[in-house]
Amino acid sequence: MTVPSDTIEGRNPVVEALKSGRPINKILIGSGVNPRGLSELYSLARARGIPVQQVDRNKLDALAHTRGHQGVIALAAAKEYVEVDDILAIARQRGEEPLLVLLDELEDPHNLGAILRTADAAGAHGVVITKRHSVPLTGAVAKASAGAVEYVPVARVANLVQTMEYLKKEGCWVVGAAMEAEDLYLHRDLTGSLALVIGSEGKGLGRLVKETCDYCVRLPMQGQINSLNAAVAASVMLYEVVRQRLQAR
Repeated sequence: MTVPSDTIEGRNPVVEALKSGRPINKILIGSGVNPRGLSELYSLARARGIPVQQVDRNKLDALAHTRGHQGVIALAAAKEYVEVDDILAIARQRGEEPLLVLLDELEDPHNLGAILRTADAAGAHGVVITKRHSVPLTGAVAKASAGAVEYVPVARVANLVQTMEYLKKEGCWVVGAAMEAEDLYLHRDLTGSLALVIGSEGKGLGRLVKETCDYCVRLPMQGQINSLNAAVAASVMLYEVVRQRLQAR
């Protein structure tokens, strides 16, 4: 189900959007707005795990298409999110070993869009992002994906480490990309059920995320730059999975 990436403005429209189940990335509340009148909104957002953030009123005015936002704006998603179990079910339905891409606080919409495009081309079953400190499915992401957002399921989770532990229990090997890892990505078997974890543009994988991986691998770096763009690293890793799986047939 695709929905427009847009703003929903005003207290009642946002509450009704929450009640209807419309996919929402985040709700912005203007500074100075009395929270007592927003108890239902907060309750509904909490129940659905949607972040609520207080921002300067000028930011809301800049985002708004109307003057009736009443200090409340919801940012709608470009596409409905799925559950991690839905992604695993897709792999089972196809009779394939699951292949997921987990993104640890990726912030650049162009990177996310490029990763969705490669995930589709490489036959990955889905992508997992986090609810906080990560770029959601916005219009910019959809555009950068060149249409792949329509075909690649995206799950949005509250805790990436817990999701990694769950995937392990479901039989997936969880493999992180880290430049300080001992093993090259070429020297590991990537043919089984797999969750590839790609770090953020600046800090890479977080400490707990790295520690939760079954193992980490690195890409060989021959030049002066010690790391690759997140989308490029994901592409290299995904196509090594494709190569190994084709070779194993």
